Amino acid sequence: QVQLVESGGGLVQPGGSLNLSCIASGSVSPLNDMAWYRQPPGKERELVARIVWGDAAKYTDSVKGRFTMSRDNKKNTMQLQMNSLKPEDSAVYYCNLVQGLAIKTTYWGQGTQVTVSS
Repeated sequence: QVQLVESGGGLVQPGGSLNLSCIASGSVSPLNDMAWYRQPPGKERELVARIVWGDAAKYTDSVKGRFTMSRDNKKNTMQLQMNSLKPEDSAVYYCNLVQGLAIKTTYWGQGTQVTVSS
């Protein structure tokens, strides 16, 4: 089993910044994919950014140039630096980890609220 714990959400004004962190613990495989998703109120969960093991981060179009995802494989952590935040970025943000070879297992954090409002 893998446990994911997020931190760093909160209330920020438009144009502000937040940094989300996620720590993975338990039976974490060194070969895994990490990602951040978000779910705005009344909408479906959507992929924000992903780092496939050994590859560069990829982003959904709406956050390109504003968000930066990083990961530390030794510490089993991932971060999402969010700059130039907009009200439409408001959502519950979830970290996600997928691992396994023949059978993939997906793990989710509990979510952290990000609210962008003046």
